[in-house]
Amino acid sequence: MARIAGVDLPKNKRIEISLTYIYGIGITRSNEILNKAGIDKNKKSFELDDTEIIKLREVLENEYNIEGDLRRLESINIKRLSDTGCYRGRRHKQGLPLRGQRTRTNARTRKGGKKTVAGKKKAPKK
Repeated sequence: MARIAGVDLPKNKRIEISLTYIYGIGITRSNEILNKAGIDKNKKSFELDDTEIIKLREVLENEYNIEGDLRRLESINIKRLSDTGCYRGRRHKQGLPLRGQRTRTNARTRKGGKKTVAGKKKAPKK
């Protein structure tokens, strides 16, 4: 099992797909990395030699922000927005959508689950 950037890659998947388990790498970037390293994208993860794994690690370390570094960079950017008090920063603090989506309905992912309040019973008239 190949371990790259602190992530265990799945054994029985193609290396093209296995690399997407690393935070910050999608399918396009995965293909780009494999081309730079000179590795066939149809190889399975367990078929990689030690030299190929070393090439992959070198390409990832030298050219891309991935895993912890990328998470740290994103959190710093969000903190900067919050500190400046801009619109996007305030929306981040409130846990609301940032990019102009409606919030009267929808936005459940950002706002959290639906919190219903039981209706108040009216006192009977005498």
